[in-house]
Amino acid sequence: MVGSRAYSLHHRCSDRKGGLPRGSAGRHPTAAHSRPRLPARTPADHALHELAALSRALFDAPDEGEILRLAMEHIVAAGPYSAEAGYLKVGGDLVPSPGNGQTDALAVGRKVRELAGQDGNVTVAGRPWGRALGLRGPGRLHGYLVVTSRSRPTEAERSLLAMLVRHTTAALSVAFAHRRQREDALELRGLREERTALQRQLISVVAELGYERAVHALMAGVAASGGGEEAVTRALHGLTGLPALVEDRFGRLRSWTGPSRPVPYPEPDPVRRDEMLHAIAKEAGPVRIRDRLTTLIRPHGEILGVLALVDTRDEADEHTVLALGHAAASLALELTHLRNLAEVELRLHRKLADDLLAGTDEPSAYARSEAVGHDLHGSHYIVVVQWSNRTADDSFAQTVGRAAAAVGMRSLLTCRSDHIVLITGDRPHARALYEALARETGTRSGTIGVSAPCDSVDDIPHHYLEAQRALDVRRHSRERYGATFFDELGLYRILGPGNDYRELETFVHEWLGQLIDYDSRHHAAMVETLSRYFDCGGNYDETADSLAIHRSTLRYRLQRIRDISGYDLANVEDRLNLQVATRVWKIVLGGPG
Repeated sequence: MVGSRAYSLHHRCSDRKGGLPRGSAGRHPTAAHSRPRLPARTPADHALHELAALSRALFDAPDEGEILRLAMEHIVAAGPYSAEAGYLKVGGDLVPSPGNGQTDALAVGRKVRELAGQDGNVTVAGRPWGRALGLRGPGRLHGYLVVTSRSRPTEAERSLLAMLVRHTTAALSVAFAHRRQREDALELRGLREERTALQRQLISVVAELGYERAVHALMAGVAASGGGEEAVTRALHGLTGLPALVEDRFGRLRSWTGPSRPVPYPEPDPVRRDEMLHAIAKEAGPVRIRDRLTTLIRPHGEILGVLALVDTRDEADEHTVLALGHAAASLALELTHLRNLAEVELRLHRKLADDLLAGTDEPSAYARSEAVGHDLHGSHYIVVVQWSNRTADDSFAQTVGRAAAAVGMRSLLTCRSDHIVLITGDRPHARALYEALARETGTRSGTIGVSAPCDSVDDIPHHYLEAQRALDVRRHSRERYGATFFDELGLYRILGPGNDYRELETFVHEWLGQLIDYDSRHHAAMVETLSRYFDCGGNYDETADSLAIHRSTLRYRLQRIRDISGYDLANVEDRLNLQVATRVWKIVLGGPG
């Protein structure tokens, strides 16, 4: 009976597309007339033949699901069996086969899981015999095959079923091994690709780190050298090949390295400048503004200036940005260091300047001036600076100090309520200082007053008043902005407050000194003649009569006065100063004495 069922199932399996190969019992009837009849096969032979064909099909199946399906469909090859259910172990769980029946599915599934990998009996309604058979390969459980029978299987049928289970298990092991091999190959290929990507990334990172270290070392060396802004822009231009520049807080050029420098450099617009700085400050890194890649020099939040690269072709890459960032950091440290030194030096200078303006003893003044690197020996001038749009605070004091240094003035500097004071050696370049400050501040609405030369530390307070007087005279004149020297004021030197007898003597000596010396050497009366000439309103006849001399003699003396003094009586300013000087000489100083 088993053999006849196997024989029938063999025909059905062989007729499926891609199914088991046909046996001799399934050949076409016409074949009997063309060849001798073979001996009839026994039922056991048919069963073994069916299992051999099934085994080949199982090992040719593409995956574990197909293997389980074939085993379940052809379970009858082993005896009077039905495949109630099949399970594959996937990811630690038993997954039911799509071919499982619905009857008692939950109970069967629960029972199979309870077996925990062991074989065991399974109860299915209407089936006197049921068994869950583990599909166990080397070292792992592949799944379960749940088989039932309408009658209790014989020993032979059990052996055939065990053989089918072994073949199914072996096919599953091979399929599993192939799948693992494919997965391992895919994983290996993925790992190799990942390794290659990581190697490329590592090479890139090493190159980036090497470049970054090189840039950092270069900029650290620049900062250590004390080269300042020029050294930083040179290094940045060398690294990037782009023109590099530094501007101050107000947009005035401080350093440019590279081609295409604008001449003259554009004057900044204060409103647009503030808007630009505010926009850059909101960003974390460099900002492109038209053809420039710009970053702020901003240590501790205070903007000290702007560092930029001129990138007209938009060639900047991450290396350019990296170099710009390191250059900005280096320049920030440099400018902060210079600013701190300048602040300390400025405080020392200020204290000394304040004491000199108030009056201090010479030995102490000389010792302190040497300590701060300023030579107080020789002539000095007091310079007073006032600008209409700038408060006389530390910021403006630093601006004045930079401008003074730029025009070659060696000076001590301090602040007053509404002006900046410099004590400088040699005759200052006041007009050059005015032009420099006009460029620094962006406006020409400023006034500078300069004292007469001061040869003694004790005279500095007095000459400070002279500088203030020169400043006041300039501010109240028609041309109120510019620079004025006290020794150019003429009459205005004695019209301000604070004058004393010595100032009057100085004024008279400046305008009449040559004539007084001439009279003393030659026992002449040139000064008296000039005084009478002014007293008579420039009338020749009245002047000659008052001096009891001839008109031609008066004309001769007046010509000699022009020659000796160097002043022209026809010039309004000379005439006024000479007249005031003769009045002071006669009335205040007591005449020829």
